[in-house]
Amino acid sequence: MICGRKARPPAERLRAPSDGAGGSRRPGRALKKMGLTEDEDVQRMLQGSLLWKVKAKGGCRERLFRLQEDGVTVCFEGRFRHTRSPQSFSVAHIEGVREGRQSEGLRKHGAAFPERHCFTLAFKGRRKNLDLAARGEEDARHWVQGITKLMGRLQAMSQMEKLDHWIHGVLQRADSNKDNKMSFREVKSMLRMLNIDMDDVYASKLFKECDHSGNERLEGRELEEFCRRLLRRPELEELFGRYSGEDRVLSAEELQDFLRDQGEDSSLRQACTIIRTYELNEKAKRQDLMMLDGFMMYLLSAAGDILNQEHTKVHQDMSQPLSHYFISSSHNTYLTRNQIGGSSSTEAYVRALRAGCRCVELDCWEGSDGEPVVYHGHTLTSKILFRDVIESIRDYAFEKSPYPVILSLENHCGLEQQATMARHMKAILGDRLLTQPLQGQDPNHLPSPEQLKEKILVKSKKLPELWQEPQSVTSLLDPEEEEEEEEEDEEEEKVQERSPRRSLQSLQEIKPLQAKDASQVSPELSALVVYCQAVPFPGLAQALRHPQPCQMSSFSERKARKLIKEAGPALVQYNARQLSRVYPLGLKMNSANYNPQEMWNAGCQLVALNFQTPGYEMDLNAGRFLPNGRCGYVLKPLCLRSPPGEGPRRLALHIRVITAQQLPKLNRDKGSSIVDPFVRVEIHGIPADCAKQQTHHKLNNGFNPRWEETLRFQVRVPELALVRFVVEDYDSTSCNDFVGQFTLPLPSMRQGYRHIHLLSKDGASLSPATLFVHVRCKSL
Repeated sequence: MICGRKARPPAERLRAPSDGAGGSRRPGRALKKMGLTEDEDVQRMLQGSLLWKVKAKGGCRERLFRLQEDGVTVCFEGRFRHTRSPQSFSVAHIEGVREGRQSEGLRKHGAAFPERHCFTLAFKGRRKNLDLAARGEEDARHWVQGITKLMGRLQAMSQMEKLDHWIHGVLQRADSNKDNKMSFREVKSMLRMLNIDMDDVYASKLFKECDHSGNERLEGRELEEFCRRLLRRPELEELFGRYSGEDRVLSAEELQDFLRDQGEDSSLRQACTIIRTYELNEKAKRQDLMMLDGFMMYLLSAAGDILNQEHTKVHQDMSQPLSHYFISSSHNTYLTRNQIGGSSSTEAYVRALRAGCRCVELDCWEGSDGEPVVYHGHTLTSKILFRDVIESIRDYAFEKSPYPVILSLENHCGLEQQATMARHMKAILGDRLLTQPLQGQDPNHLPSPEQLKEKILVKSKKLPELWQEPQSVTSLLDPEEEEEEEEEDEEEEKVQERSPRRSLQSLQEIKPLQAKDASQVSPELSALVVYCQAVPFPGLAQALRHPQPCQMSSFSERKARKLIKEAGPALVQYNARQLSRVYPLGLKMNSANYNPQEMWNAGCQLVALNFQTPGYEMDLNAGRFLPNGRCGYVLKPLCLRSPPGEGPRRLALHIRVITAQQLPKLNRDKGSSIVDPFVRVEIHGIPADCAKQQTHHKLNNGFNPRWEETLRFQVRVPELALVRFVVEDYDSTSCNDFVGQFTLPLPSMRQGYRHIHLLSKDGASLSPATLFVHVRCKSL
């Protein structure tokens, strides 16, 4: 019996092919480029294996998993192949491989399989984990090791190699009869896959020029030549010619001129270093010369990226008080979907922490068996054990960042289960849990991220210092809950108007287990609150007269906007000394987010968003925390740390949108569907800086559209500004479709000719899709 179902006799099972067309298959050109054609693990993956796919809600199905010849795509299909088309995923989208039962799904539903047969593929973005179990330990090992090797090769590839690998993968798919030759009809099919609607006359001319054998088939070197011509970058050739002159060879001195115009180190030594690093021709390299291919390699490398590569490491001062940093924060962290009927999962905490989040939320409720649970009360969301959440936080808190993690507890438990929560945190987190003030720390200032490295802090209510008898505790309302209750009546009417069939009131008839003494605080839990004591907001006047750095208040987005409107400068001053947390309105059923920029403008540190909800708000959040090594802490501008501070420098920002490369097809099922792309550049900052401009759209070309359009902006506070590049597919009759985006802080953006690597709606890479732009900043 496996997963509650009787296993079929071995003879009836789907067999992994071992010979013929589907068995020991010849590796494709793309896989040869990776140098893994003879690898034993990759060979087993190419042959295919039967793996049990364990479902998140229990039950499992045996599927045939097989690596495709491109070395990137894995397809899997069921026992009856005609019943459903094969599904697939890309190795490039895998964030990590976990051996054994190291996921929530396998811990819950994988007990029928031996530990060493199990493994989990965790994906980037918001795709769910894939929990798998092999028939044997050897098969599991081949897949774990094989995928790990493929991931390593993909990560080590240069952008030029990624382009080459990608186009060979497309060739493989377009070669309909798998004879490693391409007819003109197959070439046209390939061009549509590449998102380009090329004129038949031009496509035929290009085909004939490469068909040196004259047999109306392209193969071998003819195909390589065809691919090279397709991947030509006329705009880079023109740029190279502008600096190299008529001989089309760039000397070290000429490269110095280019570097000077880029605003970079233009010393002769630096120019020679670049040539030695990127030039492909050994003879030219020995003479300190650079050819076109080397120049393209350089511009497509990290050195040509729009993001300042120094900012990919921790580069800011981390010794200032916590209140001087923006801190990446999550709301309702436990949810994988919306807050009404979505599922709660420990994997949501893993994803948030791996995305650099440093403040996670736990809504804690009474568990029926004495164990506290985490879920969204008054709703149909599923429940997870508090203990399991703390174990996941322990395992992943410092995988991506060494800086402190804050556990924001929203407590609905009674004294007994609060004590249980405290015991679990102490037992599971051990020395990482901060339980005492740091020795020698000035009580008038919060400690720094550096001082709190690899520490976990608890944000919750705290008893008065001299508290003795918990039985006589008066009500200590959770500040966040108190405010939500005030807003509920007003918001309920709006919700009922929007959703007459199911009012908020009907949802609140789902009674969660909340103890009668839930408004009290147990001494055990109180003792764990050191620097993040949750208190109702006393008002700005009181808070500024008597600052309490270890106390912090939470504000709904509406309350925060009201404070910003009525007393913005005073709120900035308050946030220079104390932490504040902003959260979305609790009555947004679809877990929608708010614009975090307006909260950052006021110096709010913990601007909590629903990480499970993609959209421009999460793009801005990812952009805000992109620099400083993505460690989840970003130093606020001086004007927010020491208000009022000096007046910021104003900038004129000119962005010339030149070209895009290899934009993804939006409708893969419809071969004739080609995008009509345009680029929009948005500035997000103080209200006076917020602006957006866009290029014209280009008809039927997602492969290499060229705009050459300059968009101009004036930015008054560049230290706070984010720049968002968005590509959309123009539609004259309906809403434009999202293609890709990239967001980064203006201070992290480099000037000159730069490539921008686009991301999908959920933040995953769209490699090899890029934009090519020229950036110029000038002080006003």
